[in-house]
Amino acid sequence: MLILQTSRDDLLKPLQAVTGIVERKHTLPILSNVLLESINGKIQILATDLEIQIHTHGSDNDKGDFRITTNAKKLQDILRALPDDAMVQLDWADNRLTLKAGKSRFNLQTLPAEDFPTMNVANTTNATFAVSQEVFKNLISQVQYSMAVQDIRYYLNGLLMQVEGNQLRLVATDGHRLSYSASTIDVDLPKTEVILPRKTVLELNKLLTQPKENITVELLDNQVRFQCNDTVIVSKIIDGKFPDYNRVIPLDNDKIFVMNRMALLGALERSAILANEKFRGVRLQLSAGILRVVCSNNEQEEAQEELEIAYQGEELEVAFNIAFLMDVLRNTAGDDIQLAFGDATRSTLFTIPNQADFKYIVMPMRI
Repeated sequence: MLILQTSRDDLLKPLQAVTGIVERKHTLPILSNVLLESINGKIQILATDLEIQIHTHGSDNDKGDFRITTNAKKLQDILRALPDDAMVQLDWADNRLTLKAGKSRFNLQTLPAEDFPTMNVANTTNATFAVSQEVFKNLISQVQYSMAVQDIRYYLNGLLMQVEGNQLRLVATDGHRLSYSASTIDVDLPKTEVILPRKTVLELNKLLTQPKENITVELLDNQVRFQCNDTVIVSKIIDGKFPDYNRVIPLDNDKIFVMNRMALLGALERSAILANEKFRGVRLQLSAGILRVVCSNNEQEEAQEELEIAYQGEELEVAFNIAFLMDVLRNTAGDDIQLAFGDATRSTLFTIPNQADFKYIVMPMRI
């Protein structure tokens, strides 16, 4: 039975929007599948891992309604391998999905659509706001690299999203560094905050592809729902207490200077070639008019870079994980970056000049 005839791109594009959350091997085999359905002449595609669910709309379909599930990654890989201008035909019979394109033919197994589990979405909305995709993507990119990865402090394996008044704030920390970004929104809301799982943040960032369009965010009971383009993401939130980020922002660092962001990044990238592979340490040596970047390793090799800076204060040497410094420089915009040092044992504050809505705090390390 012919169930769909469409172009390769009209099927591949919505499929790619949902397959990022699908695990190749799952204890529940049907969760490796994607739910394909045609409802009232419109293709809809849904994927879930029971923690996050993505639902999107595809092209029109005049072949009638259907509901099937098939392996998400295999279907995506087949479509990717076809020529860009290919026309695709889907036939379904005897629990087999047959995909035809030109002289190519692929038989895929299906599982019953009625067995496909979906998340129960909460009815209570605690806060709703909309913001442009461009602004939201920028906020995420400025903080997401500071999320922890598989930390036993599970609340660090995600990103704090906080609304208060007309402020939207995103904060991420792994215990060694912290990123903070903020923007205004068009509504006035009571203070509400959720911790978004890492997987949700990464998938969300991929979907923000239309800068001028808005994304609508709804904070529900134990869930959050995002709606942008033709796609809806529903995600569970991490149950836990995020650290008070205000307590770690150093307010009295007095060794302050502004320098070119790309010049510092270039010096760090070159020096990193000779950094210790395990500890990835870099020493920043501060003196009048000069910032010296020094890396060395167990083979007695050393890299040294000197940068001219507008600074006339006390001398200081402080060491950091070099990756933490490169992360902030790669993920912020603007020509200049401001560095505020305290002493060799205190955190350093990175900000963007004349921009109060971004902060990056990094702790020193011992070399």
